[in-house]
Amino acid sequence: MIELEGVPELVDPVMVAAFEGWNDAGDAASTAVGHLDREWKGEVFAALDAEDYYDFQVNRPHVWLDDGVRKVTWPTTRLSVVRIGGDKPRDLVLVRGIEPSMRWRSFCNELLGFAHELGVEMVVVLGALLGDTPHTRPVPVTGITSDADLARTMGLEESRYEGPTGIVGILQEACTHAGVPAVSLWAAVPHYVSQPPNPKAALALLNRLEDLLGVRIPLGELPEDARAWQVGVDQLAAEDTEVAEYVQSLEEARDTAELPEASGEAIAKEFERYLRRRDGQPGGPPGGTHASESGLGGDAGSYLRDPGSGRSRPQWHKPGEANEPPEPPASGEGSESGDGPDC
Repeated sequence: MIELEGVPELVDPVMVAAFEGWNDAGDAASTAVGHLDREWKGEVFAALDAEDYYDFQVNRPHVWLDDGVRKVTWPTTRLSVVRIGGDKPRDLVLVRGIEPSMRWRSFCNELLGFAHELGVEMVVVLGALLGDTPHTRPVPVTGITSDADLARTMGLEESRYEGPTGIVGILQEACTHAGVPAVSLWAAVPHYVSQPPNPKAALALLNRLEDLLGVRIPLGELPEDARAWQVGVDQLAAEDTEVAEYVQSLEEARDTAELPEASGEAIAKEFERYLRRRDGQPGGPPGGTHASESGLGGDAGSYLRDPGSGRSRPQWHKPGEANEPPEPPASGEGSESGDGPDC
């Protein structure tokens, strides 16, 4: 039995999780959950025992000084609660950590134990993968579930993936067996600019999460960071003809594939999001910033927050060069040319 002290009774709680590592290209998923924790001032109420799940030669602890006293931070997974006020309040249980090195079934069972004690109604796991997608277009975000009824009612795709999987897929499967509704949201990150951070992909995940939960998420400086990131990649691509031509070929393929979808449902969703923010519904202050993913193209020059700020430029790979970001998904797993996201 998990004993929770100091955690108030939660209102319609949803667990939102992300894990650094194999299923977190560009750190997009962990950045998104970290943003929620920061903007809504999450209160940590539990941390899993690092000894149980992590190989410290793979995920090493960090030593730091606190007023001259040496302290150690161990790799782990932490749980926090954020409370969303407004006319229709709801609470989120945020799970943020590192993909465990061992004992995945026990790891998932422990998280589900917390979910049960807190009365969690649904689990949403965020992930990011490498794909053949151009950085100049809206970030594709795919919603996946193993529950046919949930797929139908929430407009999600039913999982058909077969192949190697990460902790995101294992946790979603554990939820299914435990009878807990579970959804995974996957952002596709351009494989030629895979190094973190990728604020544009994190922003896309938050936008999709906002639609899924019907809450308004305060975005802070994330839209500005996303625009600056795109400008940086634009500038890098412009300096190399080969890369520029490759990006153009991805743009043409993407535009051709999505032409039939550029109406109807996508426009309706964007309009619903606009109305939700205009009316000041729960989740953040009235008039909060929201950057539509469709607004990240166009005149790149207007997106520089501070051209002289010395902001680090994104790292990228030319087509055909070795592309080895930390802990990438397996070849073909979840890429746009593969079988879909791992889940």
